[in-house]
Amino acid sequence: MILATLCYVRSGGKTLMMHRNKRPDDVHLGKYNGLGGKFEPGESPEQCVIREVFEESNLQIEPRLRGVMTFPQFAKGHDWYCFLFTAEKFSGELKTHCAEGDLVWIENEKVTSLPLWAGDRIFLRWLDQPSFFSAKFIYDKGQLIDHQVAFYG
Repeated sequence: MILATLCYVRSGGKTLMMHRNKRPDDVHLGKYNGLGGKFEPGESPEQCVIREVFEESNLQIEPRLRGVMTFPQFAKGHDWYCFLFTAEKFSGELKTHCAEGDLVWIENEKVTSLPLWAGDRIFLRWLDQPSFFSAKFIYDKGQLIDHQVAFYG
């Protein structure tokens, strides 16, 4: 089981996206994604996302937890559990490159036209809803085959 965070930093009608184009062994290679990564021992979801976003972007964020997602057998036989955040309050000077890829601001209405995982096109719509959600996305050989979601609040 892999525990991870994912954060969509938003400002002025744009979302900060990472073009995953640096590591040939990256399961996300060629795709765009939010920022985040795997937990370190003892971290809470908030501590993990704050650290990961800072390491990748140099931004200090105030994260808001929006949902929890599960991805059974997503990569290399591991189940991934992902805590999904948004951040509209942040400070710092953005760096545009990190070890995983290049960071770019994309207009919100254009985000879903980028090369994304199929499930991302689904859950990104939920970020503008007030409800918390719990979702499960099932992929087989990189293709989305099913998903379920429950909304709370």
